Amino acid sequence: MVSSLVIGIIFSVAGLAIRYWINRRKFYRRGPMGAEGFSSYESSVFIKFIERIGKWIAYGLIIFGLLSIWVYSREKKDKEKQGMEMQKLK
Repeated sequence: MVSSLVIGIIFSVAGLAIRYWINRRKFYRRGPMGAEGFSSYESSVFIKFIERIGKWIAYGLIIFGLLSIWVYSREKKDKEKQGMEMQKLK
């Protein structure tokens, strides 16, 4: 039960960290006029492709983390509900 909470927090934080890192790299790659600077066309295509895949992985991690936290909350509510029913039977 607690493992789903820990996994949820770790995956959510990891996803947010990846998104932050990619956006930070993109920000610092921009020049004074707002255009991104690359050394060549090939590096531009490759870096943008890798960043796009990284963002999708980050989204997946965030969604998986949130779902794990949701599962934890559902398990906790079910356990509390069973505890209340057991107390009523006594």
